[in-house]
Amino acid sequence: MISDYNRLSGLQKVAILFSILGESLALNLIKELDKTELRKIRAAMRGVNSVAFTVKKQVMEEFYFSFVSEKFQEEEESDEPKKPFAFLDDLTNEQLIALLITETPRVIAITLAQLSSDKRMLVLNRISEEEKGQVLLNIGNLDDVPLEAVVQIANKLQKKARQLPKTVAFSRGGGKDLADLLGEMEAEDEQMFMSNLEQENPDLAEAVKKYRITFESIFEIFPDNLLRDLMNAVDLDAIAMALKGMDKSINDKVIGVLPKKKQAMFTPVEGAAAKREVDDARKAIVSAAKQMERDGAFKLEDLLGGGETIE
Repeated sequence: MISDYNRLSGLQKVAILFSILGESLALNLIKELDKTELRKIRAAMRGVNSVAFTVKKQVMEEFYFSFVSEKFQEEEESDEPKKPFAFLDDLTNEQLIALLITETPRVIAITLAQLSSDKRMLVLNRISEEEKGQVLLNIGNLDDVPLEAVVQIANKLQKKARQLPKTVAFSRGGGKDLADLLGEMEAEDEQMFMSNLEQENPDLAEAVKKYRITFESIFEIFPDNLLRDLMNAVDLDAIAMALKGMDKSINDKVIGVLPKKKQAMFTPVEGAAAKREVDDARKAIVSAAKQMERDGAFKLEDLLGGGETIE
């Protein structure tokens, strides 16, 4: 049994510490050990199986005082001012809102005073108008809040923040997401939904229209240069099928923007055609138009707003 503390080497002391605490906990306390050092400690642990209680106690005390002294020295040497609200920088927008939404106007005001302007507006836009007014009044009157109270509030919020669920980026819907969803529906269902939406929620319907590309609207809003690029990105047979049943002026417009070679190769679909085949061909053209927008070829808002285009 090891009973003489003074005869222990530094490696043996660390091995005893690991055997007392367990390797997992010890590694959290003693950092920056490389693999070679860890192997030496594990090997040394096999030689310190039998250690007197007084020796274990002395090892723990030495480690404790060394650990505390090091931490104290780090704090003394640090010239950086304390930042009780620094933890807010690690929160996502959703976590920040969840953290503050149930707090009093006074606490919200003190917290907003620590944030950038865009973060402040993010929170203010998610609370009621009445509460927003109270928060703004409080922001203008924070001089009388004692420092101790500010630190207490920061500590309370930091503890609360630790309990917040981890979040991932997600969409809250809106006009663009609804427009994308409608684009996946059958044409008749899409039109029926939009008709109902215009009656029940005109504001949302207008928001959807800003992001909604339909087969029919392409010929209304696309200038010739964009229409030409779009049709060149789609198979000629799909174009012919999509134009089935369309007005002659539309057919002539599409054929007119095609290159001469494709114009000569274009063959309209004669006779009856399955509605699903026509719908699928039109969806393919709409999908190509949406891809052009994602690629930056145009902005739908500009086309709907009558913005200038360059030929």
